[in-house]
Amino acid sequence: MGKPMITALPIIRALAILGVIMVHATSFSSIEMTASPAFYGYTWFNIFFKYGTPTFILLSSLVLFYQYGGEAGLPKRRIKRFYMNRLKYILLPYAICSFCYFFMVQITVNHDRPWNEAIRSFSKELVTGSAYTHLYFVFISLQFYLLFPLLLRLCRNQRAKHWIIPIGFLIQWGFVIWNNVDLHIVEKGSIALSYMSVYTIGAYCGLYFDRIEPWLDSWLNKERCSLNPGYRFWNVLLWGGWLCAGFAHVHIWYITRSTGEEYASLAYEGLWNIHTVLAALVLMQIAYAIQRSRYTGLIAKLTRLGELSFGIYLLHPVWLALHRQIPWHQQNEWLYGLYIIVGYGLALGLSWIVISLAFKHIPWSWIALGSPPRGEGDEPRVIAKRKKESISVAP
Repeated sequence: MGKPMITALPIIRALAILGVIMVHATSFSSIEMTASPAFYGYTWFNIFFKYGTPTFILLSSLVLFYQYGGEAGLPKRRIKRFYMNRLKYILLPYAICSFCYFFMVQITVNHDRPWNEAIRSFSKELVTGSAYTHLYFVFISLQFYLLFPLLLRLCRNQRAKHWIIPIGFLIQWGFVIWNNVDLHIVEKGSIALSYMSVYTIGAYCGLYFDRIEPWLDSWLNKERCSLNPGYRFWNVLLWGGWLCAGFAHVHIWYITRSTGEEYASLAYEGLWNIHTVLAALVLMQIAYAIQRSRYTGLIAKLTRLGELSFGIYLLHPVWLALHRQIPWHQQNEWLYGLYIIVGYGLALGLSWIVISLAFKHIPWSWIALGSPPRGEGDEPRVIAKRKKESISVAP
C-alpha cells in the first residue's frame, strides 16, 4: 500500500467497544430504575457512552480513505479483493450471527410463535439488520462498503473533496428531516444515511491524515503544542464542546425518562450527532496519549482488545441476555449497581476469553467472528500479505 499503519487504531477501537458494552449493560436500567435516586447516574452511563457505533463507523471510513483515497483509480483486481474481504469477514459473520440470535430469541422469548411465521420474520430482520439489537451496525457497515466507490470518486474531485464534511451533514440531515416530516421510517438507525456526517468526517481524516495526525497527538503533549500553539485552542474547543453536548444529551434523556416529558425529535437527534462526532475525535486524542504513555501493560491490553473488538461486538449480548435471566438484584438499590457491574464484566471478560480461544484453537472461527488478529488463525502467506496492508474489517 505504501502507507504506514496507524498504530493507535486498535486502542481507539478498544475504547469504543468499552462504550458499546456500557450502553448495552445499562439499557434495562432506563426501564427498571426510573424511581431510583441513582437514576441520573444510570442515565448518564447509558447515554454518555453512546459514542461506540459512530466511532467505529468513523474509523472504518478513515482507514478506507487513508488506504485508497490518494489513488487515481482502483484496478479491478484490488476492487475484487476489497469486496471479497468484506464478504468473507463482514457479510458472512453478520449472516451467521443474525441466524444464531434469531434462533436464541425464538426458543427463549418467542417460543409460542410458529416456525413458519418466525422464518418469514427472520428474512425481513436479515435485510434490515434487526435480528438482534446490536446487529444494525454491521448492516450499516455493509451499506457504506457499497457506497464507498461512489464516495471515493466524489473525493477525487478537488473541489468536492474539501467540502466532503458539509456534504455529509447535508445528506444526513436532509434524510433525517425528510423522515421526520414524511417517511416515518421506524428503523431509521439501520440506514447508512443516518450516519453520513460521521462517515464523511472519517473520510476527511483519512484523506488528510498526515496533516491531522499531529493535532490528534497533541492532547497532553507539550512538545506538539509548543510547535503549534493553535492546537491548544482547538483542543479546548473540542473537549469543551464534547462535554457540553454530552451532558446536554444526558440531561434531555433524563428528563424524558424520569418525567415522560418529550422534546422535538430533532433535539435528540441533534445532540446525539454533536455529542458522538466530538466524542470520536476525543477518543482518538485519548488513544494517542495512551500510546505515548509509559503504561506498556495497559497499551498491550487495549491493543489486544481493539484487535478482538469485532468479535466481542458480535458476541457480548449473549452474556448480557443470560445474566438477565437471573435478576438477583431484586430491585435493591445497592445490589442493582453491583448487578450492572457484574453484567458488564461478564459481557467483556467472557467474550474476550471465548474469542481469544476460538481464534487460537479453531481454524475456521473467522466464519462467525470476523477477521482474526494478525498472525492468529492465518496461513503464512496471509500473514505476509497482512503485513503490507491493514484491512479494515473490524467495527
